[in-house]
Amino acid sequence: MAGKDYYKILGVDRNATERELKQAYRKLARRYHPDVNPGDKSAEGTFKQINEAYEVLSDKDNRQKYDKYGDQWQYAEQFEKAQRQQAPGRDFSQGGRRVYYGEGDFGSLFDDLLGGFRSDRGQAQPRRARSQEHPVEVSLEEAYRGTTRTLSFADGKRLEVKVPAGVRTGSRVRLAGKGARGGDLYLKVSVKPHPTFERRGDDLLVGVSVPLVVAMLGGEVQVTTLKGKVALKIPPETQNGRIFRLAGQGMPYLGNKSRGDLMARVRVVLPTRLSAEEKELFKQLGELRPA
Repeated sequence: MAGKDYYKILGVDRNATERELKQAYRKLARRYHPDVNPGDKSAEGTFKQINEAYEVLSDKDNRQKYDKYGDQWQYAEQFEKAQRQQAPGRDFSQGGRRVYYGEGDFGSLFDDLLGGFRSDRGQAQPRRARSQEHPVEVSLEEAYRGTTRTLSFADGKRLEVKVPAGVRTGSRVRLAGKGARGGDLYLKVSVKPHPTFERRGDDLLVGVSVPLVVAMLGGEVQVTTLKGKVALKIPPETQNGRIFRLAGQGMPYLGNKSRGDLMARVRVVLPTRLSAEEKELFKQLGELRPA
């Protein structure tokens, strides 16, 4: 398979179930997360690839396209449309000239999708309007709110484009008529890893520090969201690692007004620099609740 092998990146086989994909992703994400590897650019790059692989394979439709077309999966609709119109091994008229496609000749097919064609004499002909693809990298905050970018092209053209809220790594934003010779321009989006939030589809995972006393007796803590701080009620005897779901505090769904959820994972903070009185109280607790 040409290009990136997402299955290899996640360390699973091609028949992996959704559960196996999720388990592999979580294991690798914990290992290469920027919080665990501060300043390690290699780990950050690996973490970015892991997120890209999981975002594609965790989406049923995108996974089917990837399994069929590999690194050209984003052009699946164009491939299939062209295949429906043009049967393998036959010639068809196009622009007054004859165009040939052989069995499995995706190179020629892809060429045609991008606007080029060959005549029956094998000579290159003038290209018509064609689609273009331009990479765009955004931060998680920009993906949350939407943003704009000014693109520069080799011919000196500059174009300001809008990146809508809700995009994720692998999203393709179509700008009709903005490509070469009046063709379409596609923005291929990648979202940079975030030091605080871990993205899972349209949901976000964030750690929340909870003092030991609050975890034991209950109370309230502040949780960081992409909109600011919100209060979270902690019930008594909350265990370390427990996850609370805050509905509607995640990423916006691309193309509509709904939002994913924010999952707050409890990190119980043990007290330090105990006073003599505090140590005595913990000693008493130890006697009341022996290990």
